Amino acid sequence: MEQKVTIQSDGIELIGSLHTPGGLKPGEKRPAFITTHGFGGSRIDGSMAAVAPQLCDWGYTTLRYDSRGCGESGGERGRIIPMDQVGDLGNVVKWMAGQEGVDPDKIIILGDSLGAAVSLYTGGTNPDVAAVVAVGGWGNGTAKIKLQHAGPGEYDKYLDMLERNKAHKAQTGKSLMVSRFDIVPIPEHLRAGLPTDAIMEFPGDTAQAIHDFRPIDVIGNLAPRPLLLLHASRDRVTPTEASIEVFGYAKLPKDMMLLSDLDHFPLAAGNDRIYDILRGWLNIHFPIEG
Repeated sequence: MEQKVTIQSDGIELIGSLHTPGGLKPGEKRPAFITTHGFGGSRIDGSMAAVAPQLCDWGYTTLRYDSRGCGESGGERGRIIPMDQVGDLGNVVKWMAGQEGVDPDKIIILGDSLGAAVSLYTGGTNPDVAAVVAVGGWGNGTAKIKLQHAGPGEYDKYLDMLERNKAHKAQTGKSLMVSRFDIVPIPEHLRAGLPTDAIMEFPGDTAQAIHDFRPIDVIGNLAPRPLLLLHASRDRVTPTEASIEVFGYAKLPKDMMLLSDLDHFPLAAGNDRIYDILRGWLNIHFPIEG
């Protein structure tokens, strides 16, 4: 069963889709998932629309939701600040813990791309998170952006954008608006993976906040709760090295799988290999009994 839900987070309404599995017995409590979409996306993107029903089919109550400023959720549209999203995800975890059929001690967060980075930070700072699955994620905003803007003069151009934003705010009191592709370059042939409601323009404050965001500083605190890192081995949006760096900072138990022949949207429907890996990991750490 799927139902539309509203979750309050510090005065902002977050809109989600809750997937409830069949066969729940009266009083039964099972592990549950919260899935978090990528940069400027929403819960209707191909990755979220594929992974949430699949997790539900395996027996896990699963929530996919629109981050603040995205999709149908409240907040200033396009103002994507990772630390705000961390706070929202914490509030979503609290909400999920109160849902019927959910074991509050076994709430797993799964993030994709920026959602993965937010999930890593949340897992490292929130004891109510039971585990983290990060798909195509990153832990060091500055290093990630340098890799994404690696051509001659490209990183200097990014830094100039940050300075122009500061000057624009000082003069007007408002952020400079910039293209999503000036923040996160995506090759033309991969742009079809963006949802139809993807945000295409963001305040310069978003570029600065992503540059400064560092989940690697806290991911070691996730242990002894488990971590699974999944990344395309030749990701042309979020460089694969970003997950490798996270793995180095994380502590056991941790697993990482680099997937050949896939690109930045490995959770999209049809990529059976990533789902086989995920299910095997779940059977070890969070099996559905009976």
